Amino acid sequence: MATFLYKLGRLSFRRRHFAALIWVALLTLAGVGAASAPAAGNSSFSIPGTEAQKAFDLLEQRFPGTSADGATARVVFKAPSGEKMTDPGNKATVQDTVKELSDGSEVVRVTDPYQAKAVSKDGTIAYAQVSYKVSGMELDDAAKEALEDSAQDARKAGLTVEIGGDALQAVPHTGSSEIIGIAVAAVVLVITFGSLVAAGLPLLTALIGVGIGVSAITGLASALDLGTTTSTLAMMIGLAVGIDYALFIVSRYRAELAEGREREEAAGRAVGTAGSAVVFAGLTVVIALVGLSVVNIPMLTKMGVAAAGTVAIAVLIALTMIPALLGYAGRKVKPMGEKGKLLGRAKPQGETAEPVKQAKPNLGTRWASFVVRRPIAVLLLGVIGLGAAAVPATSLELGLPDDGSQPTSTTQRRAYDLLSEGFGPGFNGPLMVVVDAKGSDDPKAVFTETGDEIKGLKDVVTVTPAQPNKAGDTATITVIPGSKPSSVTTENLVHGIRDAGADIKADTDANVLVTGSTAMNIDVSQKLNDALVPYLVLVVGLAFLLLIVVFRSILVPLKAALGFLLSVMAALGAVVAVFQWGWLSGLMGVEQTGPVMSMMPIFMVGVVFGLAMDYEVFLVTRMREAYVHGEKPAQAVVTGFRHGARVVTAAAVIMMAVFAGFIGSSESMVKMIGFGLAIAVFFDAFVVRMAIVPAVLALLGRKAWWLPKWLDRALPNVDVEGEGLRAASGDDGGDRELVRV
Repeated sequence: MATFLYKLGRLSFRRRHFAALIWVALLTLAGVGAASAPAAGNSSFSIPGTEAQKAFDLLEQRFPGTSADGATARVVFKAPSGEKMTDPGNKATVQDTVKELSDGSEVVRVTDPYQAKAVSKDGTIAYAQVSYKVSGMELDDAAKEALEDSAQDARKAGLTVEIGGDALQAVPHTGSSEIIGIAVAAVVLVITFGSLVAAGLPLLTALIGVGIGVSAITGLASALDLGTTTSTLAMMIGLAVGIDYALFIVSRYRAELAEGREREEAAGRAVGTAGSAVVFAGLTVVIALVGLSVVNIPMLTKMGVAAAGTVAIAVLIALTMIPALLGYAGRKVKPMGEKGKLLGRAKPQGETAEPVKQAKPNLGTRWASFVVRRPIAVLLLGVIGLGAAAVPATSLELGLPDDGSQPTSTTQRRAYDLLSEGFGPGFNGPLMVVVDAKGSDDPKAVFTETGDEIKGLKDVVTVTPAQPNKAGDTATITVIPGSKPSSVTTENLVHGIRDAGADIKADTDANVLVTGSTAMNIDVSQKLNDALVPYLVLVVGLAFLLLIVVFRSILVPLKAALGFLLSVMAALGAVVAVFQWGWLSGLMGVEQTGPVMSMMPIFMVGVVFGLAMDYEVFLVTRMREAYVHGEKPAQAVVTGFRHGARVVTAAAVIMMAVFAGFIGSSESMVKMIGFGLAIAVFFDAFVVRMAIVPAVLALLGRKAWWLPKWLDRALPNVDVEGEGLRAASGDDGGDRELVRV
């Protein structure tokens, strides 16, 4: 592989005009496609195989035209202080609003609060429910504007009016913090390279890669039902890995220049060595993201595949466009050790360093030497520290965000609070029970029995009479819990109804299904929990096999996987502390604490594992490279840190800055993902890879690089260290003995 990438790097350097033109053309093509494609909203949310989804599908069959999955809006009215909603003036205002809402072309029906008994006991709060023909993702902008205008007219009459439900779905925005993240990355690159030109190359290529990826997602969004969260995730991960991959190749290029090589040769060798690490690091990320498809949640699958495509683009750009841009930059990119004009005096051409004066060991060398001398102390400190950070994860509660998790500045959240105030917390999460009595002898008796059974369960406030369909074989029953939708008590009620339904089926052969947004959230959480272990085995197993090929070792990949588990558990603990317990919630802009998003654990396992392996590959390949060329194991660790620690540190800071930029998003899911990934990178890069990894390698010594002979013969030689390049050019000169591992 190293030889092929070496040739690719040299070709891209020589044919820089052609290489740059290809990527600019792809960016233009993707941009035109995105601009001409129809707009798409948030991705539809279907969960194959769950009871809630089966109930929705059954409603579509037995209640045709009712739009069971259509958008709904609750227009909540509150009377001025000292007045009631039943006062003639307020009642007239509400009825005018209901009439105005009924005129919409996409509206199926609007309930009158006074006919539907949707007025609170104290008479101060009432609500009208609007049902639409299409889902919230497909709802026309004109319908949303009409909804808001109707509410505004009622406000002018003196009422407090807020709108809840899924009819108003705001497009999430990330805010200025995303730009701040990119600015921090730029500063880190300038400090690392000491040159604006060298620092600009990773930023430029990362932006081009993300531009192509996000534009392609936007262009295909309508056809493939991709939502705004999909492109946000692709941008988040694409920016982070795109900058990092380019950073490693540019750093290796400067190191090759420092050894006296010509620029084209240095570009080829940088791509052949660091580029090999980029390929395998990118593969681990792609495996982790594509592996999300095993969960069988379409939205999650699309998010993972789209982000994986953006990562693949980042890898290809790093391998081809970076050497092309290095060709354009020429002497403006200095050899390693030479300071540019920005941060210090550039060394005049022909001037050489004094041969007698020995360079002072860099910080990476000094740190690695310390760890090698005190491996047990560093290992224990790192493991105990991560273990302490992981403690909050033991109280992890999972759920999906609803209007109650929205910022208090939104009308959805204010409507949620008003409904809780007037009708109780469970009113925001009604359960819909679907009774399929087609195979029963007496459907009406089954409907009555089901309602009576549910009334006897704990935490039930209201059970509406059964509403049968025209055929009389299927009915719906609405159940109002006493607890809020995201509570454990409500989850227990859902399971209780389903247990009662199992008994009814045994007696009457009728199916009782529970659905609604609350039941759907519970089913999603359960499905994600059930898929976590198989997903972990699949992704870690495939990446483990890949790392065996890269490092030609059993213990090094095993240590990498165990270190990842430590970092991801610590990161989950931090997420629980902030978003569930409320620690530092004000600093993070978390207005409402509650359960952690149910897809967060499995998502973090996938993404963090891929990113963690980036640092493992980049750092440990330099150690292996030194070891196979004759250095002792402890010295190889120090050598790896001397060459790679500064670059890995810069890469980690950049990735943290990019992820942290998304904490400013208005969407709770994006905010939580941004924080979780940023803190996970911190734990993995600075505790696991920079402390635990060298400590473990120092303790293992030569055993770290052990591989059974039969497996050594069976594995392909991918030559990540670039040994084929050295052999071809005779670099070793016979003065260093290769170690067979």
